[in-house]
Amino acid sequence: MRKKSALTALTRAARFGNEPPMTKRAIIIGAGQAGAQAAQSLRQAGFDGEIVMFGEETEPPYQRPPLSKAYLQGELEKERLYLRPSAFYEQHKIDLRCGAPVARIDRAAKTVATKVGETLAYDKLLIATGAPPRRLTCQGADLKGVHYLRTTADSDALRPLLSAGGRIVIVGAGYIGLEVAASARKAGLEVTVLEMADRVLARVAGKEISAFYEKLHRDHGVDLRLGAALDHFEGTRLVEAAVLKSGEKIACNAVLVGVGAAPSTALAEAADLRIANGVWTDEHAQTSDPDIYAAGDCASHPSQIYERRLRLESVPNAIEQAKVAGANMAGGSAVYDAAPWFWSDQYDVKLQTVGVSEGADETVLRGDTAARKFSVWYLQRGRLLAVDAVNDPGAFAVAKRLVGKSADAKSLADPVTDLKSLVS
Repeated sequence: MRKKSALTALTRAARFGNEPPMTKRAIIIGAGQAGAQAAQSLRQAGFDGEIVMFGEETEPPYQRPPLSKAYLQGELEKERLYLRPSAFYEQHKIDLRCGAPVARIDRAAKTVATKVGETLAYDKLLIATGAPPRRLTCQGADLKGVHYLRTTADSDALRPLLSAGGRIVIVGAGYIGLEVAASARKAGLEVTVLEMADRVLARVAGKEISAFYEKLHRDHGVDLRLGAALDHFEGTRLVEAAVLKSGEKIACNAVLVGVGAAPSTALAEAADLRIANGVWTDEHAQTSDPDIYAAGDCASHPSQIYERRLRLESVPNAIEQAKVAGANMAGGSAVYDAAPWFWSDQYDVKLQTVGVSEGADETVLRGDTAARKFSVWYLQRGRLLAVDAVNDPGAFAVAKRLVGKSADAKSLADPVTDLKSLVS
């Protein structure tokens, strides 16, 4: 037995270079919200082995939502974006390696290799690679002045434009596009928003919410173009105009592209993991390989509430799914099936959404859209699917407890109904 153990140790040492035989190691690929939470949850679950977290960016884990709002506007210092101070990672013995992208996963050897040639073995592995923005490939898309927004570096590049004056063209009227539009108008820029669909937020909200935000932005001076298809950009080295398929040219100093995001699955695909609108996971955040987990924007998961798979791009989803992944990587059997929720700040308006409204066959409007305080309730066959609450935190709080349960449309529509009574 001694000979066999020694041979095993030597074999492992030979395979992994000068690295000593491993006891327990959890590796996390991705140093964003999900990766940071998973590392913390591993420790909270009693995992006492090594934790190594690889991040592509040179910054430690930070929150992304302010990048289109407070941070972009210069109202929030970079240090306040960070999820934890550096001392936290040292204290909890989390080996955080920033600016160290992973090149590949070898499932057979249970190793990951970085782009600088380092190879590390793992017992458990988490993929938390997020969902980078989709990029345009049209003529002029590579001109200087065409921006995307995902990182602090992206926001830093956009910030000087807010004080430069002129016009910015925003391609896409989703959350990112509209939040940047609001920040740009607050800074005094001329703003044109191009949206191919016939309404804003078409992918994520109902028609009442779309109509409200269209009016909100137009009231703030945004040139909002619906059903407007971009053809290409013009300029020599710097972008000078956006050209629509109709032939119209819109002169501009800068462009922000916000046409959605795509899950980062290249590592998982190369490792032959199951893919289904992102990295496939079960209710335990486990992939098709029992030693590999996935969480956050890159992962899809089964939802009992909606009886289908979901892939969500939100901070709450990243946190809650990572908690489950971290606990289970440490030997637990936690189940993830949280009701999704989101938020967006534009001008002086806060939108809070719980649930997914797709498939609703009935909607109920409560409150006054003109007063900028209302909520829209989405039902399917008498069951609450989702709620959009505009400057109405009370409705949002109740909705978080009711999503997935039976709800009476008549009671919801009656302004006399106390929403809190519906919870009990």
